[in-house]
Amino acid sequence: MTRVAGCLFCAIVAGEAPAAVVLDEPDFVAFLDIRPVFKGHVLLVPREHVETLPDLPAALRDPVLEVTQRLSQAVKDALGAQGSFVAINNTVSQSVPHLHVHVVPRTKGDGLRGFFWPRTKYADEAELADYATRLAGAVTSTG
Repeated sequence: MTRVAGCLFCAIVAGEAPAAVVLDEPDFVAFLDIRPVFKGHVLLVPREHVETLPDLPAALRDPVLEVTQRLSQAVKDALGAQGSFVAINNTVSQSVPHLHVHVVPRTKGDGLRGFFWPRTKYADEAELADYATRLAGAVTSTG
């Protein structure tokens, strides 16, 4: 498994950096974004260090979409979202140079317009853990 020193997401995958993990599978890990657009905003990363979508190995292309589908359903089931916004930044606006898929819970009238991503915060670690637990339960039950 390729890993890059100094990569925050590689450290999370290795269990060396803290994260509110909602999915832990052989090829992927998903965890809550610490600066979410909306609470329940999930980041899905491949365990293998891959910087951008064009770098993703062919063997992981279908699996990344399958897991993204499950996470999209989980934000609806666990959080009562009406839908989700799914995005991948490549280089530009990619705060961590490790491929990650954003799965953001959405509801009609939530205020998200275009690509202006307002950010919110979890009230505390307990609320962060609660969102992670709810999503983890939903994502494992939809697979």
